[in-house]
Amino acid sequence: MAESNRRGEDAAPEHVDDVFDDAVDDDTQDDESGVSGGGTATKSRKVTDGKGSRAVKSTEKAEKVGFFGRIGRFVREIVAELRKVIWPTRNELLTYTAVVLIFVSFMMAIVTLLDLAYAKGVLFVFGDAK
Repeated sequence: MAESNRRGEDAAPEHVDDVFDDAVDDDTQDDESGVSGGGTATKSRKVTDGKGSRAVKSTEKAEKVGFFGRIGRFVREIVAELRKVIWPTRNELLTYTAVVLIFVSFMMAIVTLLDLAYAKGVLFVFGDAK
C-alpha cells in the first residue's frame, strides 16, 4: 500500500505480478530439483543427447562452466537482485540520514558523559596521582 502511494497507483499490480512470477519460478525450480527440503540425497536429472535421454547424478558434470562464465552469472544475479530493491526517495533518504546522525550524536553524548563520570569516580576512589 505504501508503495502505491509513493510510486503511483499502478505500482502495486506490477509488484504483485513480479512476486507471482518469482513464486512461479521458485515452484518450477523446486519441481525440477528432484529433492525438496534440503536433503542430502543425490539429485538426478534427465540429460538428452542425440541417442536418447539418461539420468545424470549431480556429481557428474554435464557441462562445466568456466571461470568467466561463473563470474558472468554472479554479476547477472547481482543485477537481478538489485532490480528487486525498492530504493528510498530523496526525502526518505534525507529523513533516514538525519535520524541516524541524531541517534549517533545522542549515543556519543551518553558515552562521553559516562566516561567523564567514571573518570571522576576513579579519581575520587583512588585519589589524584599528583
